[in-house]
Amino acid sequence: MPGPDDDVPTAQQPALAATVDEIDAALLGGGRTHSARELAERAGIGLDFVSTFWSTLGLPHADPDDTYFSDSDAEAVDRAASLMRDHGLDLNTVITVTRALGHTSDRLALWQVEALVEDMASRYELDDATARLLVLDRLADLAPVLEAQLVHSYRRQLAAIAGRYAAEFGEIGRTGSEPGALPLARAVGFADMVSFTRRTAGLGSTDLSHFVQRFEAAARDVVTAGGGRVVKTIGDAVLFVADTPEAGARVALGLAETLGREIDVTSEQAAGGLAEGARGVTPVRVGMVWARVLSRFGDVFGPSVNLAARLTDIAEPSTVLTDVGTAAVLARDPRFTLTELPARELQGLGSVTPVRLDASTES
Repeated sequence: MPGPDDDVPTAQQPALAATVDEIDAALLGGGRTHSARELAERAGIGLDFVSTFWSTLGLPHADPDDTYFSDSDAEAVDRAASLMRDHGLDLNTVITVTRALGHTSDRLALWQVEALVEDMASRYELDDATARLLVLDRLADLAPVLEAQLVHSYRRQLAAIAGRYAAEFGEIGRTGSEPGALPLARAVGFADMVSFTRRTAGLGSTDLSHFVQRFEAAARDVVTAGGGRVVKTIGDAVLFVADTPEAGARVALGLAETLGREIDVTSEQAAGGLAEGARGVTPVRVGMVWARVLSRFGDVFGPSVNLAARLTDIAEPSTVLTDVGTAAVLARDPRFTLTELPARELQGLGSVTPVRLDASTES
């Protein structure tokens, strides 16, 4: 396979040095030599479990006697079975854990491969099809590095969660929450880009990709610097959480103040970056609430999530809105100023009194 400095295919003459079977075998650790029925017999489990595992992973295969699976696939099924056999997890939990892997790894693989395509196209001045062929040619060499980084990142994230849980719930005999209450007290907020549709209507695929990447990267930087975590990004919006109301307020104000400036790409456009249509700043509207939430499936749920979203809808550009309950908690902190606004009717919530959150000029 070509190395970084070898000749690359041209747009006029695409080429693929490795066959699809060779790439497949390199990524899967060998050829596809097992059927689903054989995987079930090897793991000492029912065929239904194997079918459910692969369907939940997002990779269903209908024919149980087709030699579709590799040795590494068989090992994955063995590990899934061991979660029940050796660790006592029930089937529903194993399915949930597997679904999380499938959903996340599907998006992760696509995200990374598309980034590699853009890199090849830009670096070697290739058209999209040729860049994709070149990425295919180099996947086997890149995969071990990407895989090692994935494992490291995953373990660091697990360690971070363990640390947060230890700090929040580690006190022996601490008083629990009231029965039926959602389990986690969190600041939850949305930041929504203003006029996203209008600003991106004329952008081509490359400029649109760069624009969205800039927004996501800038949002994650601000959220992390403020002590929060990004739950998800949705094109022109970001959902974040923080462990304290003060951290949530810092994140919200940081997004409102910084994000438009972070995606001002005028200087980059002059240096060959985004096209004219993507120039200028795009402010965001932010809503943030401190309340209890349910954390499941890599997401957060609860009335406060809906309230934060509705407050975002009515916020002015580059401002932060919260509710009176959160404002009462933050009022003790001299770093923030809070201004109660007239009550508004919010969809699905009725009358709500929004409170504008600002950084104190004396802090």
